[in-house]
Amino acid sequence: MTVLSNVLEGLRKANPTAEILIVEGVCSKVSLADIAVKNGLMPLLAEGIRLLNADELECIEYPNQLPEPVRFKTMWAPKLLQEVDCRISVSAFKKTNLKGRELISASLKNLYGLFPREKYRARSPHSRGQLHRPSVPLVLQDVYFCIGHLFDGGVVDCDRKFISHDYKPDKGNSFDIGQVIWGNDLLAVDQLACEVAQERQADYLAPIATLRPPA
Repeated sequence: MTVLSNVLEGLRKANPTAEILIVEGVCSKVSLADIAVKNGLMPLLAEGIRLLNADELECIEYPNQLPEPVRFKTMWAPKLLQEVDCRISVSAFKKTNLKGRELISASLKNLYGLFPREKYRARSPHSRGQLHRPSVPLVLQDVYFCIGHLFDGGVVDCDRKFISHDYKPDKGNSFDIGQVIWGNDLLAVDQLACEVAQERQADYLAPIATLRPPA
């Protein structure tokens, strides 16, 4: 919440009259409202700052810019993404483990919360299981080339890194790092976050960097 508070303060200084929308989609049986209260988000909702539940927003199909998509030729995400002036992904730094494979979650994986659970659910109605097949690093290619490329920047809170011993990102251990990584390129931000956190580079970084056009 400290990092998010600083982001909001910086946005407000840059534009005192802007409407600021915090868009979040949970992956839990617990409601977004309850999670927001538990984590101390509500006091940050000052005048002109609203919290929106991604699952309740109107969604449209975003075309995949990849000539050969991994799985999704289009992906459904909030229409709001094409209506705002600026999009920033603000995330924690987490590492989970599924069947012996490590998965880094930072600014790009954070975008999973924007996709409607109703469309991307699998066995559990509370998660987005369809976005885990054939694997998260591969599906992140579709995510980037559908909506990730629209983002103007990312912030990764590396004050602490969270390490899970299984696939559950809310259970595990945390370690002090004391850094916050930010920039205008989600891939560059995630790459530096991995370095600062002393973790190997996330599997999705190199393939996406190779596939996207030169800056």
